Amino acid sequence: MTASGGQKMWGGRFERAPDASFYEFERSWQFDRRLLPHELALDRAWARAIAAAGILTHEESQRIVAALDDIELRAESDAAWLDSSKAEDVHHFAETALIEKLGPLGAKLHTGRSRNEMVATEFRMYVRDAVRDMRTAVASLLRAVGDQAKNNLGVPMPGTTHMQHAQPLLLSHWLLAHGEAFQRDAERFRLVSERADYCPLGSGALSGSAFPIDRNALARDLGFTRITANSLDAVSDRDFALEMLFAMATLAMHLSRLAEDLILFASTEFAFVELPDEYSTGSSLMPQKKNPDSWELIRGKTGRIYGSLFTLFTVNKGLPSSYQRDLQEDKEPLFAAIDQLKPMTQIAAAALTVTKFRHERLREAAQDPALVATEVADYLVAQGIPFREAHEIVGKVLRAAEQAGKSIREMPIAELRKFSPLFGPELSTVLALESALARRSVAGGTAPGAVRAALGDFDARLAKIEENP
Repeated sequence: MTASGGQKMWGGRFERAPDASFYEFERSWQFDRRLLPHELALDRAWARAIAAAGILTHEESQRIVAALDDIELRAESDAAWLDSSKAEDVHHFAETALIEKLGPLGAKLHTGRSRNEMVATEFRMYVRDAVRDMRTAVASLLRAVGDQAKNNLGVPMPGTTHMQHAQPLLLSHWLLAHGEAFQRDAERFRLVSERADYCPLGSGALSGSAFPIDRNALARDLGFTRITANSLDAVSDRDFALEMLFAMATLAMHLSRLAEDLILFASTEFAFVELPDEYSTGSSLMPQKKNPDSWELIRGKTGRIYGSLFTLFTVNKGLPSSYQRDLQEDKEPLFAAIDQLKPMTQIAAAALTVTKFRHERLREAAQDPALVATEVADYLVAQGIPFREAHEIVGKVLRAAEQAGKSIREMPIAELRKFSPLFGPELSTVLALESALARRSVAGGTAPGAVRAALGDFDARLAKIEENP
């Protein structure tokens, strides 16, 4: 049967061609064409598999593989050919092109297989490739974090909770905190790749192939290490795509949190960073403005990634067993998320690399006496006072200092002893910024030695990601 798309893959049952508007409505070639390299790889593997099963001769298999190679070369060099195609989907395009080259021999290739298993396999192949791309992008971001942490080692800054000054930190510790989140993202993507590493090919439409196909050989041919265990599940499972979108949504969240910090740090009120010209914009009205548009766009685009995740959840939520055409809607959300998130990650890495941190301003802010209040409580604890009692004493000291318009560092020891006789002259050392930082020397803490150790571990883990994206 012929219709607006040419020879159909399923037309024998029908007397009339599809309505032209419905044909356009149900076509997926516009977006699933990006699966074409995977489609052609799958076709080559299938030609070899059905030759091994005795369905094709060795010579026929070789002719089909050679024709598929030619189709791939033309697709890579002739964009107009792809753009002008009226194919229903990527499978229709490849089969039509093959039949045009080989005639009836090309029509033999579809023996024993279904588009249901083909798209499930190709989508997994695509996700595995996308994982490598995303891990490479995350590795570049991690390298930017690590380099900035090394270049700014020893620079103090105020740490906050509830957006209020809490305790002093090293700037490198703050950078590595974001780095840890991105390290988890890289690991999460690796796990997604493992989940996608099951080959559905050989599952047929839902019940398995009726021909003696060696599924394990097929899987190896396509770079998979395992085959799916149940044909009915295999054609409809999109957990791997959901997990990919979850990993992407989590990375986007972490990017957005870094963006929020840097947007705040670039404000006049903080003035902790100098925005790079290359990744900032100006105002059409106010000539003094330098706006953190790169970070604002990253923060804003995060919503798109979340939307893609929930789109795919919604597509899958009420489907009965086996393949349903609803699953045609699985690819566009993932494609769109990748198209947004990859440049978001790359821009974040590039912008962070050239961001300048204002050391003097950071050090000045880190000198806020309120940041060492916990040190005073810890000092009293070391003298034998229970922590809750020490906490109350220090609170009273801070209130008195505030009422007197002083900082705790300016209060004489004699005055402090009114609150506790255990205050001694060594308190001045405790209140020093460097001392407060040095005391947090536990593994994972902000003391200079702990941060240097963390940097070494961070670099070692990053090297593994770079070696195996």
